[in-house]
Amino acid sequence: MFIAEGPKLVQEILQSRNAELKNLYALKRWIRENKELVPTANVTEIEETELERISNLKTPNNVLAVFKKFQIKEPVVRNKISLVLDAVRDPGNLGTIIRIADWFAIDEIICSDDCADVYNSKVVQATMGSIARVNIFYTDLEAWLKEQPVRIYGALLEGKDITKMNAIKEGLVIIGNESNGIRRELVPYVNERITIPRKGNAESLNAAIATGIILSHLIS
Repeated sequence: MFIAEGPKLVQEILQSRNAELKNLYALKRWIRENKELVPTANVTEIEETELERISNLKTPNNVLAVFKKFQIKEPVVRNKISLVLDAVRDPGNLGTIIRIADWFAIDEIICSDDCADVYNSKVVQATMGSIARVNIFYTDLEAWLKEQPVRIYGALLEGKDITKMNAIKEGLVIIGNESNGIRRELVPYVNERITIPRKGNAESLNAAIATGIILSHLIS
């Protein structure tokens, strides 16, 4: 199971066909305003003081829901672009990347085993509901990349300027760790190194921001 909190996030997940609600705890006004959305058998009305006690948020917000974890599917990478995340350990970054992927209609993210847990409460909150629409698959990346039949692009400091590249229709885009980038064991599997040209003096870019910039150039 995993927990989702707040009206926007809970509504987004409830509206997904992949979601299986176990229990929902909400204030009376939220239940009244959303009675068409949730089967009454799964709903427990609670007071604000009770919501404060069970919430992970600093400022609890009307509703908390318990969902069954989504079914994990083996990634299909042909004829589309998929993201590969190497040791993205910051929960906020992972959640934001999932949301960015959903924005660009990317439905597969392959994570190294040492990425943040997708069901960490901070990850779930940062996805803003996109967790229900993007398949997140954890694996040993080195072993997995060896078997892939598509072109692999790696976000590295020295590479082809993405602003001068044509859009792509198929491939894997690897985004590395927030501090260290793509680990050296994975670099030999990269067919094409890509980079965001630096104009100023910042040492690096946040992983989620870099993902958004890269996808905005690679996806037509």
